[in-house]
Amino acid sequence: MKTDVVILAAGQGSRMKSALPKVMHGLAGKPMLQHVIDSARGLTPEALHVVIGHEGEQVEQAMSGQALNFVWQREQLGTGHAVAQAMPNIDPDAVVLVLYGDVPLTRRETLQKLVDMAAKGDLGLLTVTLDDPSGYGRIIRNAVGDVVAIVEHKDATEQEKLIREVNTGILALPAAALHDWLPRLSADNAQGEYYLTDVIAMAAEEGMRVRAIQPLAEQEVQGVNNRQQLAQLERWYQRRLADALMAEGVTLADPHRIDIRGSLQAGRDVQIDINTLFEGEVILAEGVHIGANCIIRDARIGTGTRVEANSIIEGAVIAENAQIGPFARLRPGTEMAAGSKIGNFVETKKACIGEGSKVNHLTYIGDAEIGREVNVGAGTITCNYDGVNKSMTIIGDGAFIGSNSALVAPVEIGAGATVGAGSTVTKKVGDNQLTVARGKQVNLDNWARPQKKGS
Repeated sequence: MKTDVVILAAGQGSRMKSALPKVMHGLAGKPMLQHVIDSARGLTPEALHVVIGHEGEQVEQAMSGQALNFVWQREQLGTGHAVAQAMPNIDPDAVVLVLYGDVPLTRRETLQKLVDMAAKGDLGLLTVTLDDPSGYGRIIRNAVGDVVAIVEHKDATEQEKLIREVNTGILALPAAALHDWLPRLSADNAQGEYYLTDVIAMAAEEGMRVRAIQPLAEQEVQGVNNRQQLAQLERWYQRRLADALMAEGVTLADPHRIDIRGSLQAGRDVQIDINTLFEGEVILAEGVHIGANCIIRDARIGTGTRVEANSIIEGAVIAENAQIGPFARLRPGTEMAAGSKIGNFVETKKACIGEGSKVNHLTYIGDAEIGREVNVGAGTITCNYDGVNKSMTIIGDGAFIGSNSALVAPVEIGAGATVGAGSTVTKKVGDNQLTVARGKQVNLDNWARPQKKGS
């Protein structure tokens, strides 16, 4: 049976104190709504319907290009009213799963259980038992334990408020039932809204079985209403990712001080020090060492490579047993071959560093191809930009570039060549040649330094 997913994302989120729609606030590097969409896609639904309202244009623009059906809720008249806006687009023979854009971390496996219940003609309801259920709708069961209704907190009696099992709002049921029940909802309640939860009582009255399940962790169904709750959920999620890494053989100096904002694959015996940030898609091979305070984004790092503290790596591919940092910056397009080294305060961009080559100190290498066993001295720069175009610098195997050299691209340094310190190289250097390109030193005897006027 096909499944349609309805995601409610129309709320204002006034407690966030933000011009950004609540569902667009980030968790682990992507909007909360994107987490919900990604989990829902794991169910291979027929369609994903996103109900938008407050600042809906921002939501629609940010989520464009993802095969989503955006539905407007022009008036904020409750959850039942919100779901009703999507129903004209849903086949009565489908199953409907209702999710919330500010409840980002529900596991796909949990959602699949609800969908499976609805496929059998039941209503699948996700509940959770809380120590403090204040503010949540209470689950009402009959004498034999079947769910028969949900009572919102503001409408609950004092006896009903003692119930600790509460509604998460997440449910799945046959679409035909929703087509029938939603037009019959009433706004005769304390909030003056059309509650989706009222369909529970309708299901019980009409003999549809209501089956409740609970998540593995309370945080799976935790909604976000303010920045404090968002921060709490972020830390729980990050710790879950850290635990998964350690279970696969990764050593974390402190599992509370790692942040993953994307995908991190790490092999056995990887060591990650404190305050490290991984963004995008990062792959660490076995035995990689990541020092403290590093930022690594969209990179692949080979076996046994060491990244020392305070380094930034973005869009780079690094082979085995390389050395990087401390305080290095590798920009997109950097490639390091096996055993190569980029040292402290070195910046690279679109640079291929050959096997065993070293760029150790205070250097900029951009738009360059460096061969094997090359040594680049401190303070060297490739002058790759003329104000309009970028040009290449090519350095052959075994070349030695003296400190404080400027290589003005386009230029080629031959294999085995030596460039004397302080040179400005503008022409091709042949294989095994020595090039010294600097002003002649002049020494003047009895030189009198200038004096300040009036002294």
